[in-house]
Amino acid sequence: MMTIHKRIDGELRQLNAVEPGCWINIYPPFTHEQLLDISAELEIDIDYLTDSLDVDERSRYDTDDDVEIIVINVPLKREVEDPNDLQYINIPVGIISKPDFIVTISAFENPVINMFLKGAVKNFDPSDQSMMALHIFDKTVYFFLRYLKEINNVINVLEKELYDSSRNEELAKMLLVQKSLVYFVTNLRSNEFMMMKIQRTDFLKIKHDEYKTDHLSDIIVDNNQALEMSNVYTNILNGTMDAFASIISNNLNQVMKRLTSVTIILTLPTLVSGLYGMNVANGWEQNPHAFFYLIVVSLVITGVTSFYFWKRRWF
Repeated sequence: MMTIHKRIDGELRQLNAVEPGCWINIYPPFTHEQLLDISAELEIDIDYLTDSLDVDERSRYDTDDDVEIIVINVPLKREVEDPNDLQYINIPVGIISKPDFIVTISAFENPVINMFLKGAVKNFDPSDQSMMALHIFDKTVYFFLRYLKEINNVINVLEKELYDSSRNEELAKMLLVQKSLVYFVTNLRSNEFMMMKIQRTDFLKIKHDEYKTDHLSDIIVDNNQALEMSNVYTNILNGTMDAFASIISNNLNQVMKRLTSVTIILTLPTLVSGLYGMNVANGWEQNPHAFFYLIVVSLVITGVTSFYFWKRRWF
């Protein structure tokens, strides 16, 4: 689905045809044939469109004649039904610039582009292509930081659950969070390298604009902060998973030790009664109080053994 937008009289409006200074957004659903038609209509190489749909595409930029492309990875929070699916993922968003218009394309609807569609970005004008690219960079970092805080809250909740659990479900959930953090670290680092290279080569042609130059520097600093947060949370989570894996193993050992102790204690009366019940002479055949004596002996042995186990903290 392709939509065309342009700021007119300070308001972002949707158009029916491409005009100079407009912004074209391409969202799913679409087919390869539709992309070919869009490629021909906008005179953009089809590879520029399809590259931005590859979930494994790294952050980069390129130029070909009058067409420039920037691919940046943005975070996405999904509603998942399968508990084994990742809730936080990263997807590439393509920013394709031509002299008369700018195009954004992605394989999923994402919160970064949605902010522009909803008019939530102040002073956003698609005719200023370099500024729009900076806005996209800025909102990408914003959502990385936002989702990192949510992930940290999830980790804290799982830690509390693990204190009282000896199951593997919580560890499996933490493993999914760990995978999300690994993807965050990888893509934040890739985004940082790409933005630093853009700054160094002046790909956006903003070196003479002090405001935009400073804005890009601030975005790189914020991206680095998000990267450091991801690394810290990853290290904390790794240590937490190792610690709680040991705790769960220790809890299991404690349960097995208690069960073994109870089994031993319950075996002692059985052993005494088994010895007395053997079909051989034992001297108590004619004693009318033999049964009472056996009960007393069993209780004494059981009590002494239980006290010994209790003193040793075996249960």
